[in-house]
Amino acid sequence: MAALLAAGLAWGAWTLAHAQLDRDQLNGSAWLDGTAGHALNKSLRLPAQETVETWNAAVRYRMLGDVGEQVAMGCPQWMFYRDGMRPKPGTKDAVFEDRLRLMHYWLGQVREQGINVLVVAVPDKARIESSHLCGQPVSAAMLARMDIMKAALQRNGVPFVDLRPTLAEHDRPMFFRTDVHMNAEGAKAAAATVAQAGLALLPGKGAQAFDVGTPAPAQPRVGDLLSLSGLEHAHDGWRPRPDQASAQHIAPLRSGGLLDETPPVEVMLAGSSHGRRSNFAEWLGVDLGREVWNMSMDGGDFAGALTVALKQRAQWPKSLKLVIWEFSENALSLPLSDDEKSVLARLP
Repeated sequence: MAALLAAGLAWGAWTLAHAQLDRDQLNGSAWLDGTAGHALNKSLRLPAQETVETWNAAVRYRMLGDVGEQVAMGCPQWMFYRDGMRPKPGTKDAVFEDRLRLMHYWLGQVREQGINVLVVAVPDKARIESSHLCGQPVSAAMLARMDIMKAALQRNGVPFVDLRPTLAEHDRPMFFRTDVHMNAEGAKAAAATVAQAGLALLPGKGAQAFDVGTPAPAQPRVGDLLSLSGLEHAHDGWRPRPDQASAQHIAPLRSGGLLDETPPVEVMLAGSSHGRRSNFAEWLGVDLGREVWNMSMDGGDFAGALTVALKQRAQWPKSLKLVIWEFSENALSLPLSDDEKSVLARLP
């Protein structure tokens, strides 16, 4: 035991001596907000630690059906994100009320620019693919929040796209088994519904043509829920079977002239990671007849992309006519971010 402790101490000291750490990672504020601890933990990883962690996760799944704290296991081999099924510990109901206040504030910010706005909430996978939950519980309070938000928007005359009927009416899966995002069929169907509502706020369908390629042969796709479970690199048989997905090229057609002007930007998509997956933004452009200015961002949660876009509103083109604000249903129930708290503190 003493020899192991001594070896660990020597290895830790040698690792820290050779670690590439910036001064900003070890200043006073970094120790207070946890950044310094995270940087040190990352530097002190044992040799082959990722391999050990992968095998640990694989054995837990194979022997116990356990896929970690952030993921719930449905059937057959369906995985669900727990944040879409129950509130995070310590999250109060007031968070949802705060988000409604923030929503009205940011909607007002966009409308002040003389631009129409369309709100789109992507239903959670657990709601649409509920037949695969196999007994996993879903919070009734979280399920009710979509209708409350929809009613609040309608009272204020804000157009809202309810994707629940669109995604629930199909017999085929609309989401990936091992990922929180819509698959190709789900994204295409959702884009068509959003575009139909968007055209009502635009002067008709645009003339932009698109090159829509033939889907490539299906390839295994390791979903983000496999990654969250630590099973991304596990061998088949020691993890749920990865999805099969086909890549498809969709791009606006150009005439090719060096002096040709591109069509004016009329539509912005300020969305979550759904806007960056499965060609959702591209299909939206096809159905609108316009190239979409896609400001969507991974980890955008409720309004990450919209707040970034609003900070740049002075650079928005004068041709912009419509902002599509898209977010995931489960983002309504997440803890408030620092940016959201900062904005709330300024509201009356």
